[in-house]
Amino acid sequence: MRVIVIGAGEVGRSIASNLADSNEVVVIERDPEVVEELTYSLDVLSITGDGTSLDVLEEAGVEDADIVIASTDDDETNLVACGTAKTVSEAFTIARVKKTNLLDTWRRTTTAFGVDFMVGSDLLTAHAIVQIAGLPGAHDADAFAGGAVRMGEFEIEAESPVAGDTVQEADRFDSLTFAAIFRDGEVTIPRGNTRIRAGDRLVVIGSPESVQEFATQLYPADARDGTDEIVIVGGSDIGYQAARIFEDHGLKPRLIEQDPDRARELAEELPKTTVMQSDATDTDFLAREHVGEADLLISTLENDQKNLLVSLLAERQGVDRTVAIVESPDYIELFEAVGVDIAVNPREETAEEITRFTREGEAENVAMLESDLAEVVEFEVDRESLLVGQSIQEAMSELPECVVVGAITRNGEHITPRGDTHVQAGDHVVVFLATEILDDVLDKI
Repeated sequence: MRVIVIGAGEVGRSIASNLADSNEVVVIERDPEVVEELTYSLDVLSITGDGTSLDVLEEAGVEDADIVIASTDDDETNLVACGTAKTVSEAFTIARVKKTNLLDTWRRTTTAFGVDFMVGSDLLTAHAIVQIAGLPGAHDADAFAGGAVRMGEFEIEAESPVAGDTVQEADRFDSLTFAAIFRDGEVTIPRGNTRIRAGDRLVVIGSPESVQEFATQLYPADARDGTDEIVIVGGSDIGYQAARIFEDHGLKPRLIEQDPDRARELAEELPKTTVMQSDATDTDFLAREHVGEADLLISTLENDQKNLLVSLLAERQGVDRTVAIVESPDYIELFEAVGVDIAVNPREETAEEITRFTREGEAENVAMLESDLAEVVEFEVDRESLLVGQSIQEAMSELPECVVVGAITRNGEHITPRGDTHVQAGDHVVVFLATEILDDVLDKI
């Protein structure tokens, strides 16, 4: 498949990297230095130019392209690029946008702007925040198989009930698979005698009830108090969308917005949200409004430094859990190292969604973990799959080590995979694997 990616920022680079092994990928980027770097770092053809230019698109072979992905940081550029590609090509076009109003317009016809599939990064980010918020202590969370399977990533603290246990000792939960451990920047596939250490990032896959129970035991205080008291800082589109989704879940968040006009607008559009017009870095205001009593504070300001400051101030005030939007990927580790519980990068969320969509036919759903070090993939098993006709233990002997079958659903019923479990054609299987072996594994299973 020939794929043209327009824009080689974090989103475009991630998409190109994920698709390069099994597709012919061409990247169009205006910055010649980035183009030169890409030529050496990825197995892609890189072209210097403007992706809205018909001449540049033709140079990239748009007439023969199967997919064109416009992933620059500018909404209008992405829309024009897709529209231009449609004038000379039958390629399927994907556009990344931040403005939700553009997404709303496109959804009315799904053919507006010459875009076949539109990804709204702000709305995706808001949904990711709400998913994580609903799982005590989770650093990442996702749902698979229509909600019948859930994945959660948790950091193991020194006082955690499973810290120091072997996986066999910790495996006391029904319908749960200990899929992986991230330790010192590497992926470890846990075996029964693998010991869980403080500081590990543990990935579990299972039924929603079992993952929730596991989270509750890891973080009993968070589970007991719940996340009923939510404070959102910043009336950005991400902040607004998160508040709206929380409202849909029956919650009544509070939202702090400094601009009086924007605060008034949000108050009118969010009937169940208490909108407060103030500066969230004002410690007297935070104390007066008892922000420190919140179960969760989400900082969605359009500035990384301010998000960091607000999160740290909230933590000092006593907030149980903090989530911050981080636009620069270089800051993600810094945020979490200095005390922010969860850093969410909208570009990562967008790259994940676009990659998932381009893999349709291979995968039903995709979640990328630890900056794309590993992935959790859902797919429907066909009769040619390596998994069919033998036990999981037998099938695993023919696959690389970094593969774990985390869950199976059959006719909507959840099945916990064990070594002697037999997968049937038509089952939906959720698998954890290292990103570097993804294409090889999908070819076999």
